[in-house]
Amino acid sequence: MNNLSSFFVSGWNHIVDINAYDHLLFVMTLCAAFRLTQWKQILVIITAFTIGHSGTLILSALDFIPANSKLIDMLIPVTIMITAIANITNYDKTSKFSDAKIKYGIALIFGLIHGLAFASNFKFMMFGGSIILPLLSFNIGIEVGQLFIVLLFMGLLWIYSNIIKAEHFKWNLFVSGAGFGIAATILLKALNGE
Repeated sequence: MNNLSSFFVSGWNHIVDINAYDHLLFVMTLCAAFRLTQWKQILVIITAFTIGHSGTLILSALDFIPANSKLIDMLIPVTIMITAIANITNYDKTSKFSDAKIKYGIALIFGLIHGLAFASNFKFMMFGGSIILPLLSFNIGIEVGQLFIVLLFMGLLWIYSNIIKAEHFKWNLFVSGAGFGIAATILLKALNGE
């Protein structure tokens, strides 16, 4: 496996690895409020998350951002919890936070925070070399991994909507509530130093 393909695989694993459940949880919580017909918005919001993630990796590789793993371990579950709350409270589209552009901005900002979780590992992988092609390969791996997770998630939503014929609001409530609960558990563990 050449160096660029190893960056791609690392990006893929960063998302789809079950040990990276915080990112899986964020992606699923981020998508929970969207319906199947909003697939274009889902692609944009996932890409915004990847762009934010990339920004952090660039800044870290260039030594502009120091890594503070304890702070990162607390911030990531907070982003999931905020996303879950926003999904539920803004579901009726009357809030200014229900606007798609605001959601894209939040995904971008939260992507910056989530990028911190892998920034030190990415920097180590660089070995002081060029950043452009490895970062591109790594981010393509992340994007493909996220799209894979989103396809599985949307497949479940399709079954829920078309076979079970249940309300989307209940889907959003369940996924967002589960995301909030799991993230709260992760946060409590981080606060206790576990």
